[in-house]
Amino acid sequence: MRIAQVMAGAPIGGAEAFFERATIALHHAGDVVLPIIRRDAGRAVRLRDAGLPPVELGFGGALDLLTRPRLRRALQDFKPDLVMAWMQRAARFTPAGPWVLVGRFGGYYDVKYFRHCDHLVANTHDLVRAITAAPWPAARVHYLPNFVEDFAGSAPADLPAASNAPRLLAMGRLHANKGFDVLLRAIALLPRGHVYLAGAGPEEAALRALAAELGITARVSFLGWRRDIGALLAAADIFICSSRHEPLGNIVLEAWSAAKPVIAAAAQGPSELINDGTDGVLVPREDAAALAAAIAALAENPDRTAAIAAAGRAHFVSTFAEAPVIARWRRLLAELTPAGRA
Repeated sequence: MRIAQVMAGAPIGGAEAFFERATIALHHAGDVVLPIIRRDAGRAVRLRDAGLPPVELGFGGALDLLTRPRLRRALQDFKPDLVMAWMQRAARFTPAGPWVLVGRFGGYYDVKYFRHCDHLVANTHDLVRAITAAPWPAARVHYLPNFVEDFAGSAPADLPAASNAPRLLAMGRLHANKGFDVLLRAIALLPRGHVYLAGAGPEEAALRALAAELGITARVSFLGWRRDIGALLAAADIFICSSRHEPLGNIVLEAWSAAKPVIAAAAQGPSELINDGTDGVLVPREDAAALAAAIAALAENPDRTAAIAAAGRAHFVSTFAEAPVIARWRRLLAELTPAGRA
Protein backbone atom coordinates (compact mmCIF):
# COMPACT_ATOMS: atom_id res chain seq x y z
CA MET A 1 0.00 0.00 0.00
CA ARG A 2 1.17 3.53 -0.78
CA ILE A 3 0.54 5.88 2.15
CA ALA A 4 1.26 9.61 2.41
CA GLN A 5 1.52 10.94 5.96
CA VAL A 6 0.99 14.70 6.34
CA MET A 7 2.13 16.39 9.57
CA ALA A 8 2.09 20.17 10.02
CA GLY A 9 2.66 20.19 13.79
CA ALA A 10 5.28 21.64 16.10
CA PRO A 11 8.83 20.35 16.62
CA ILE A 12 7.84 18.69 19.90
CA GLY A 13 4.65 17.12 21.16
CA GLY A 14 3.01 13.76 21.72
CA ALA A 15 1.13 13.60 18.40
CA GLU A 16 4.22 14.72 16.51
CA ALA A 17 6.38 12.06 18.15
CA PHE A 18 3.81 9.38 17.39
CA PHE A 19 3.61 10.53 13.77
CA GLU A 20 7.30 9.74 13.46
CA ARG A 21 6.96 6.34 15.15
CA ALA A 22 3.93 5.32 13.08
CA THR A 23 5.42 6.52 9.79
CA ILE A 24 8.66 4.62 10.36
CA ALA A 25 6.85 1.50 11.59
CA LEU A 26 4.59 1.37 8.51
CA HIS A 27 7.70 1.70 6.33
CA HIS A 28 9.41 -1.15 8.18
CA ALA A 29 6.25 -3.27 7.85
CA GLY A 30 6.50 -3.06 4.05
CA ASP A 31 4.28 -0.14 3.04
CA VAL A 32 5.57 2.57 0.69
CA VAL A 33 5.34 5.71 2.80
CA LEU A 34 5.87 9.37 1.94
CA PRO A 35 6.16 11.74 4.92
CA ILE A 36 5.17 15.34 4.20
CA ILE A 37 6.08 17.64 7.08
CA ARG A 38 6.20 21.22 8.21
CA ARG A 39 9.83 22.28 7.92
CA ASP A 40 11.73 21.02 10.95
CA ALA A 41 15.40 20.04 10.78
CA GLY A 42 15.29 17.52 13.63
CA ARG A 43 12.23 15.68 12.31
CA ALA A 44 13.63 15.62 8.78
CA VAL A 45 16.90 14.10 9.99
CA ARG A 46 15.14 11.40 12.00
CA LEU A 47 12.95 10.45 9.04
CA ARG A 48 15.88 10.44 6.60
CA ASP A 49 17.88 8.27 9.00
CA ALA A 50 15.00 5.76 8.85
CA GLY A 51 15.12 5.74 5.04
CA LEU A 52 12.19 8.15 4.59
CA PRO A 53 13.32 11.47 3.07
CA PRO A 54 10.41 13.84 3.69
CA VAL A 55 8.81 16.52 1.58
CA GLU A 56 9.18 19.71 3.63
CA LEU A 57 6.64 22.53 3.23
CA GLY A 58 5.78 25.75 5.03
CA PHE A 59 2.26 25.02 6.34
CA GLY A 60 1.99 28.67 7.33
CA GLY A 61 -0.87 31.07 7.95
CA ALA A 62 -3.30 32.88 5.68
CA LEU A 63 -0.50 34.40 3.57
CA ASP A 64 1.01 31.01 2.74
CA LEU A 65 0.04 30.63 -0.93
CA LEU A 66 2.65 28.00 -1.78
CA THR A 67 1.98 25.03 0.48
CA ARG A 68 -1.35 23.94 -1.04
CA PRO A 69 -0.19 23.67 -4.66
CA ARG A 70 3.12 22.13 -3.65
CA LEU A 71 1.36 19.60 -1.42
CA ARG A 72 -1.08 18.68 -4.19
CA ARG A 73 1.80 18.27 -6.65
CA ALA A 74 3.72 16.05 -4.20
CA LEU A 75 0.67 13.84 -3.73
CA GLN A 76 -0.05 13.65 -7.46
CA ASP A 77 3.56 12.62 -8.11
CA PHE A 78 3.51 9.99 -5.33
CA LYS A 79 0.12 8.53 -6.33
CA PRO A 80 -0.90 7.29 -2.86
CA ASP A 81 -3.67 4.82 -2.16
CA LEU A 82 -4.35 6.66 1.10
CA VAL A 83 -3.39 10.02 2.60
CA MET A 84 -3.50 10.60 6.35
CA ALA A 85 -3.70 14.21 7.56
CA TRP A 86 -2.58 14.55 11.17
CA MET A 87 -4.48 17.18 13.17
CA GLN A 88 -6.22 20.36 12.07
CA ARG A 89 -3.52 22.30 10.24
CA ALA A 90 -2.57 19.35 8.03
CA ALA A 91 -6.24 18.64 7.32
CA ARG A 92 -6.85 22.24 6.24
CA PHE A 93 -4.06 22.05 3.68
CA THR A 94 -4.49 18.49 2.40
CA PRO A 95 -6.72 18.26 -0.68
CA ALA A 96 -9.19 15.57 -1.64
CA GLY A 97 -8.15 13.65 -4.72
CA PRO A 98 -8.01 10.21 -6.30
CA TRP A 99 -6.89 8.84 -2.95
CA VAL A 100 -8.68 7.97 0.27
CA LEU A 101 -8.24 10.95 2.63
CA VAL A 102 -8.17 10.10 6.34
CA GLY A 103 -8.07 12.69 9.11
CA ARG A 104 -6.28 11.56 12.24
CA PHE A 105 -7.52 12.82 15.63
CA GLY A 106 -5.33 12.81 18.72
CA GLY A 107 -7.41 15.40 20.55
CA TYR A 108 -10.82 17.06 20.65
CA TYR A 109 -10.52 18.98 17.38
CA ASP A 110 -13.20 20.85 15.47
CA VAL A 111 -14.63 18.46 12.89
CA LYS A 112 -15.23 21.33 10.44
CA TYR A 113 -11.57 21.20 9.39
CA PHE A 114 -12.01 17.56 8.34
CA ARG A 115 -15.31 17.77 6.41
CA HIS A 116 -13.60 16.91 3.10
CA CYS A 117 -12.08 13.73 4.56
CA ASP A 118 -13.43 10.32 3.58
CA HIS A 119 -12.77 8.81 7.02
CA LEU A 120 -11.54 9.87 10.45
CA VAL A 121 -9.48 7.85 12.90
CA ALA A 122 -9.05 8.59 16.60
CA ASN A 123 -6.79 7.14 19.26
CA THR A 124 -9.39 6.77 22.04
CA HIS A 125 -12.94 5.46 22.16
CA ASP A 126 -14.06 8.70 23.81
CA LEU A 127 -12.77 10.67 20.80
CA VAL A 128 -14.72 8.34 18.51
CA ARG A 129 -17.87 9.09 20.53
CA ALA A 130 -17.19 12.84 20.41
CA ILE A 131 -16.63 12.80 16.63
CA THR A 132 -19.80 10.79 16.04
CA ALA A 133 -21.74 13.29 18.14
CA ALA A 134 -20.28 16.25 16.16
CA PRO A 135 -22.10 14.82 14.10
CA TRP A 136 -20.09 12.54 11.83
CA PRO A 137 -21.28 9.25 10.25
CA ALA A 138 -20.42 6.43 12.63
CA ALA A 139 -19.40 4.15 9.75
CA ARG A 140 -16.67 6.62 8.76
CA VAL A 141 -14.91 7.06 12.12
CA HIS A 142 -12.59 4.39 13.46
CA TYR A 143 -10.57 3.68 16.59
CA LEU A 144 -6.83 3.19 16.07
CA PRO A 145 -4.65 3.14 19.20
CA ASN A 146 -1.18 4.56 19.59
CA PHE A 147 1.89 2.54 20.36
CA VAL A 148 4.99 3.70 22.19
CA GLU A 149 8.58 2.55 22.25
CA ASP A 150 9.24 -0.39 24.55
CA PHE A 151 11.47 1.00 27.28
CA ALA A 152 11.96 -2.26 29.19
CA GLY A 153 15.57 -2.75 30.18
CA SER A 154 16.68 0.86 29.65
CA ALA A 155 19.72 1.95 31.62
CA PRO A 156 18.76 4.56 34.25
CA ALA A 157 19.57 8.22 33.78
CA ASP A 158 21.98 9.94 36.13
CA LEU A 159 19.50 12.24 37.83
CA PRO A 160 20.23 15.01 40.31
CA ALA A 161 20.40 13.55 43.81
CA ALA A 162 17.02 13.22 45.49
CA SER A 163 16.57 15.05 48.76
CA ASN A 164 14.38 12.12 49.88
CA ALA A 165 12.59 9.12 48.39
CA PRO A 166 10.53 8.05 46.48
CA ARG A 167 11.66 9.34 43.11
CA LEU A 168 8.56 10.67 41.30
CA LEU A 169 8.80 11.32 37.56
CA ALA A 170 6.47 13.57 35.56
CA MET A 171 6.92 14.47 31.90
CA GLY A 172 5.29 16.80 29.40
CA ARG A 173 5.00 20.32 28.14
CA LEU A 174 5.02 22.79 31.03
CA HIS A 175 1.50 23.98 30.33
CA ALA A 176 -1.48 24.54 32.60
CA ASN A 177 -3.28 21.53 31.05
CA LYS A 178 -0.66 19.19 32.51
CA GLY A 179 -1.53 20.02 36.12
CA PHE A 180 2.05 20.10 37.35
CA ASP A 181 1.02 22.73 39.89
CA VAL A 182 -1.29 20.12 41.45
CA LEU A 183 1.63 17.70 41.67
CA LEU A 184 3.79 20.29 43.44
CA ARG A 185 1.00 20.99 45.93
CA ALA A 186 0.69 17.24 46.55
CA ILE A 187 4.41 16.94 47.28
CA ALA A 188 4.14 19.77 49.77
CA LEU A 189 1.64 17.64 51.71
CA LEU A 190 4.05 14.70 51.97
CA PRO A 191 7.04 14.33 54.28
CA ARG A 192 8.89 12.31 51.62
CA GLY A 193 9.22 12.38 47.85
CA HIS A 194 11.30 14.10 45.17
CA VAL A 195 9.81 15.21 41.84
CA TYR A 196 11.76 15.05 38.58
CA LEU A 197 9.91 17.19 36.07
CA ALA A 198 10.99 16.64 32.44
CA GLY A 199 9.62 19.23 30.06
CA ALA A 200 9.71 22.81 28.86
CA GLY A 201 7.02 25.36 28.26
CA PRO A 202 5.33 28.61 29.27
CA GLU A 203 4.55 27.57 32.86
CA GLU A 204 8.14 26.94 33.95
CA ALA A 205 8.64 30.26 35.74
CA ALA A 206 5.28 29.93 37.52
CA LEU A 207 6.06 26.36 38.60
CA ARG A 208 9.47 27.33 39.94
CA ALA A 209 7.85 30.18 41.86
CA LEU A 210 5.21 27.83 43.26
CA ALA A 211 7.85 25.35 44.42
CA ALA A 212 9.61 28.18 46.25
CA GLU A 213 6.33 29.41 47.76
CA LEU A 214 5.53 25.89 49.00
CA GLY A 215 9.03 25.47 50.45
CA ILE A 216 9.84 22.41 48.30
CA THR A 217 12.49 23.81 45.94
CA ALA A 218 15.01 21.25 47.20
CA ARG A 219 12.55 18.45 46.40
CA VAL A 220 11.90 19.39 42.76
CA SER A 221 14.32 18.98 39.85
CA PHE A 222 13.44 20.75 36.59
CA LEU A 223 15.13 18.65 33.89
CA GLY A 224 14.16 20.59 30.75
CA TRP A 225 12.96 18.89 27.56
CA ARG A 226 14.40 15.39 27.35
CA ARG A 227 14.40 12.68 24.68
CA ASP A 228 15.91 9.95 26.94
CA ILE A 229 12.49 8.86 28.17
CA GLY A 230 13.48 5.26 28.84
CA ALA A 231 16.44 6.30 30.95
CA LEU A 232 14.32 8.69 33.00
CA LEU A 233 11.67 6.03 33.60
CA ALA A 234 14.31 3.49 34.61
CA ALA A 235 15.59 5.89 37.26
CA ALA A 236 12.13 6.59 38.73
CA ASP A 237 10.12 4.77 41.40
CA ILE A 238 6.64 6.05 40.48
CA PHE A 239 5.33 7.84 37.38
CA ILE A 240 2.81 10.66 37.85
CA CYS A 241 0.38 11.96 35.20
CA SER A 242 -1.32 14.94 36.83
CA SER A 243 -3.02 16.31 33.69
CA ARG A 244 -6.21 18.32 33.89
CA HIS A 245 -6.77 17.55 30.19
CA GLU A 246 -5.19 14.52 28.50
CA PRO A 247 -6.96 13.08 25.43
CA LEU A 248 -4.86 9.89 25.49
CA GLY A 249 -1.72 9.83 27.62
CA ASN A 250 1.21 8.42 25.66
CA ILE A 251 3.21 9.00 28.82
CA VAL A 252 1.08 6.42 30.64
CA LEU A 253 1.85 3.88 27.92
CA GLU A 254 5.56 4.71 28.12
CA ALA A 255 5.58 4.21 31.87
CA TRP A 256 3.76 0.89 31.46
CA SER A 257 6.34 -0.25 28.91
CA ALA A 258 9.07 0.38 31.49
CA ALA A 259 7.08 -1.50 34.17
CA LYS A 260 6.70 1.58 36.34
CA PRO A 261 3.64 2.09 38.55
CA VAL A 262 1.42 4.91 37.34
CA ILE A 263 -0.70 7.36 39.31
CA ALA A 264 -2.85 9.54 37.07
CA ALA A 265 -5.45 12.23 37.42
CA ALA A 266 -8.72 10.97 35.96
CA ALA A 267 -8.59 12.99 32.73
CA GLN A 268 -10.19 11.59 29.56
CA GLY A 269 -7.34 9.44 28.27
CA PRO A 270 -5.96 7.97 31.50
CA SER A 271 -9.51 7.16 32.64
CA GLU A 272 -9.99 5.09 29.49
CA LEU A 273 -6.59 3.41 29.67
CA ILE A 274 -6.23 2.57 33.36
CA ASN A 275 -8.08 -0.11 35.29
CA ASP A 276 -8.03 1.68 38.62
CA GLY A 277 -6.24 -0.30 41.31
CA THR A 278 -5.09 -2.99 38.87
CA ASP A 279 -2.65 -1.52 36.33
CA GLY A 280 -2.57 1.98 37.75
CA VAL A 281 -4.16 4.35 40.23
CA LEU A 282 -6.64 7.08 39.30
CA VAL A 283 -7.28 10.13 41.45
CA PRO A 284 -9.68 13.05 40.91
CA ARG A 285 -8.39 15.92 38.82
CA GLU A 286 -7.34 19.08 40.67
CA ASP A 287 -7.13 17.16 43.97
CA ALA A 288 -3.67 17.56 45.49
CA ALA A 289 -4.67 15.80 48.71
CA ALA A 290 -5.91 12.71 46.83
CA LEU A 291 -2.76 12.64 44.75
CA ALA A 292 -0.60 12.90 47.86
CA ALA A 293 -2.52 10.06 49.51
CA ALA A 294 -2.08 7.84 46.43
CA ILE A 295 1.68 8.52 46.33
CA ALA A 296 2.02 7.72 50.03
CA ALA A 297 -0.02 4.52 49.67
CA LEU A 298 2.22 3.15 46.91
CA ALA A 299 5.43 4.28 48.57
CA GLU A 300 4.45 2.41 51.73
CA ASN A 301 3.35 -0.83 50.02
CA PRO A 302 6.11 -2.27 47.78
CA ASP A 303 4.19 -5.48 47.00
CA ARG A 304 1.13 -3.59 45.72
CA THR A 305 3.39 -1.24 43.79
CA ALA A 306 5.14 -4.16 42.10
CA ALA A 307 1.81 -5.82 41.21
CA ILE A 308 0.47 -2.61 39.63
CA ALA A 309 3.69 -2.16 37.67
CA ALA A 310 3.56 -5.74 36.36
CA ALA A 311 -0.09 -5.39 35.33
CA GLY A 312 0.69 -2.15 33.49
CA ARG A 313 3.53 -3.87 31.62
CA ALA A 314 1.21 -6.75 30.63
CA HIS A 315 -1.43 -4.28 29.37
CA PHE A 316 1.20 -2.54 27.27
CA VAL A 317 2.52 -5.76 25.72
CA SER A 318 -0.91 -7.06 24.77
CA THR A 319 -2.46 -3.84 23.46
CA PHE A 320 -0.08 -0.91 23.00
CA ALA A 321 3.22 -2.37 21.80
CA GLU A 322 4.30 -1.69 18.22
CA ALA A 323 3.51 -5.12 16.73
CA PRO A 324 -0.19 -5.42 17.68
CA VAL A 325 -0.90 -1.74 17.00
CA ILE A 326 0.76 -1.58 13.57
CA ALA A 327 -0.96 -4.82 12.55
CA ARG A 328 -4.27 -3.18 13.45
CA TRP A 329 -3.36 0.02 11.57
CA ARG A 330 -2.42 -1.88 8.42
CA ARG A 331 -5.63 -3.95 8.46
CA LEU A 332 -7.85 -0.90 8.80
CA LEU A 333 -6.02 1.32 6.31
CA ALA A 334 -6.09 -1.48 3.74
CA GLU A 335 -9.83 -1.93 4.31
CA LEU A 336 -10.43 1.78 3.67
CA THR A 337 -8.90 1.68 0.19
CA PRO A 338 -10.96 0.67 -2.86
CA ALA A 339 -8.95 -2.56 -3.22
CA GLY A 340 -9.63 -3.44 0.42
CA ARG A 341 -13.36 -2.81 0.04
CA ALA A 342 -13.60 -4.90 -3.12
